[in-house]
Amino acid sequence: MSENHQLSTEIHQPKLKVCGLTQLNQIRELVVLETDFLGFIFYEKSPRYVLNHLSLEEISEIQHQKKVGVFVNESIEKVIEISEKADLNFIQLHGDENEEYIIRLGKRLSENIKIIKVIRIGNQNFEDLQKIINKQSSTINYLLFDTDSKAFGGTGKTFDWNILNEMEIPLPYFLSGGISLENVHQLATINHQPFAIDVNSKFELEAGMKDLEKIKELITFIKI
Repeated sequence: MSENHQLSTEIHQPKLKVCGLTQLNQIRELVVLETDFLGFIFYEKSPRYVLNHLSLEEISEIQHQKKVGVFVNESIEKVIEISEKADLNFIQLHGDENEEYIIRLGKRLSENIKIIKVIRIGNQNFEDLQKIINKQSSTINYLLFDTDSKAFGGTGKTFDWNILNEMEIPLPYFLSGGISLENVHQLATINHQPFAIDVNSKFELEAGMKDLEKIKELITFIKI
């Protein structure tokens, strides 16, 4: 076993991304709690579509250095416009964006904005998933693994995390899809630990309205 692999199997404290934010008062509290990443969904079909609640100016005024904009098959022009007006730090591509799209987007984004590419995991075997990972554009900075769904996330369903132990993952990755207080301890079964966990529907009172007490409990757990 290589030294690098040994290091990758050590349990660490993953960073935390809270996604699907819509309420300014909750966002301010999450900033105080030192939440690592704040996720805003710019997909009109989502029940957590942020522009139904907040303006781009309001998002730009949030004092945080890791604001993530989530997009699904959006035009490059629109992604650029929103990223500039909302003062985003990360672009999360949650749709079927191909390598050509990502390269074009990367050339037009501000150089300090990083790209997260989502790989949706459904019924594929690990060989097919490995091929998907291997053909990702070198322009991206992070991967994100989420449970596949027609709604592009927010299902509250997990995929079998054991499949991650079968794959070579060349980039730091976010783990998403149904993470809850009940299953977060199972992160220890993953050899190559996630850079960050991404929570959403399991930490809500209703769509876009977060359960801050549950989030505080999660923060306490992952900081131990």
